[in-house]
Amino acid sequence: MQLRNLDDATDTYRPGACNIGPDEIARRRRAGMAGVGIGVAIAVGLVVVGAPAWTRIAILPPLAGGIISLEQARRRFCVGFAMAGLRNFGALGGQTSVEDDSARAADRRAALLMVLQGTLVAAALTALFVLLPA
Repeated sequence: MQLRNLDDATDTYRPGACNIGPDEIARRRRAGMAGVGIGVAIAVGLVVVGAPAWTRIAILPPLAGGIISLEQARRRFCVGFAMAGLRNFGALGGQTSVEDDSARAADRRAALLMVLQGTLVAAALTALFVLLPA
């Protein structure tokens, strides 16, 4: 199997690198924008009501979810599918199983790393927000 650049077509499964096609990518992009939007809305609300600085940590879950979802769209790689041993390059709901054990392991490693990276970015942004003067 020949590996292709991420800018190439999205119709080829690559273990640990690409497991979703255009419909699934669009779904992750929408979820990512929603998560980041919810995080920003919570942040604005907390500032407007003058909530204590420690409550600003409330932006972490939606922000992390949004960042991870946007990264899934960018990388063409779904964390949930990777953990479940699935892939989908067709219509939503048309997942198929990844049969190769080494491919599933590569998918799981990539998924865990993506979650860690996205959570760390969200945690850093949340820490900055918490530390901002009221």
